[in-house]
Amino acid sequence: MNLNLVHLHLLLNHVPTVGLIVAFGLLLLAFAKRSDDLKRASLAVYFAIALMSLPTYMTGYSAERAVKNKPGVSQDTVVRHQRAALLGLIFVEATGVVAWFGLWRNRRPGGATWHVPAVVVLSVVTIGLVAGAANIGGEISHPEILAGGQAPSGTVAPEWLESARIARYQFSHPWAWPTLEAIHFIGLSLLFGIVLLGNLRILGLLRTAAFFDIHRLLPWGVWGFVLNSVTGMLFFIGQAFQYVDNPSFHWKVVFMLLAGANVLYLTLFDDIWALGSGADAPSFAKFVAGSQIFLWVGVLYFGRMLPYIGGAF
Repeated sequence: MNLNLVHLHLLLNHVPTVGLIVAFGLLLLAFAKRSDDLKRASLAVYFAIALMSLPTYMTGYSAERAVKNKPGVSQDTVVRHQRAALLGLIFVEATGVVAWFGLWRNRRPGGATWHVPAVVVLSVVTIGLVAGAANIGGEISHPEILAGGQAPSGTVAPEWLESARIARYQFSHPWAWPTLEAIHFIGLSLLFGIVLLGNLRILGLLRTAAFFDIHRLLPWGVWGFVLNSVTGMLFFIGQAFQYVDNPSFHWKVVFMLLAGANVLYLTLFDDIWALGSGADAPSFAKFVAGSQIFLWVGVLYFGRMLPYIGGAF
């Protein structure tokens, strides 16, 4: 998969900055119009932005490599941008997870509770952090925007978020990497197990169970995805270019994003919520369920093939 990851980063880095503002505006409009549909749409946008922010951050390493040691480029600014971007990513992902739980809870008896107000608070903080990271990024390639003697602006991120520090910690402590591997596979088991169970019900198996009852298990799958994402990002930060230069990893990320987007179908659309005990799902729902199983198997396959297809491990 021949990609120019630097160009891709320049394209994707607008997703968190602009997307969060759009989602926040949509949420405020939902409050003003008292529209549950607009509220669900805004929460779905937050979740989609959280997904797209993962490759946005990852491709940043290719952009960093492209400008490294170039005349006029401040390496201190590059490091500050990387730390600010990681801090912003943490908050973007937290906002996306809380937004998804708001969508899920809205389907349960009693409706949503604290999730939507939490998204509002997180949005304000996250927009500020992402905008700060973007501002520092602009200073890397456009130092002329700083007036003479002006200090660089942007997010002040803690030094322990620096990639080199995280990598050193992982490899200097003998238990760190094995612990991350164990957590990663626990998350994978939770995620794939719940995904498989829910989609097999849609495909026609387990007909004695109502989908509403199976749906209550979805948060366990999402928590599995969270564990996978956190540990996976730590693996990535520890040895970024083993992944960035590996075509198997490119495919894994593509499959993961498509599979994650498919989760919105299980949460948003009404056609499978009426599936009572013994009921058959619509044809399109079965197609989505089958494709989701295929996509997650693809994630597993390309993850396992990282040492063989790319040969970087």
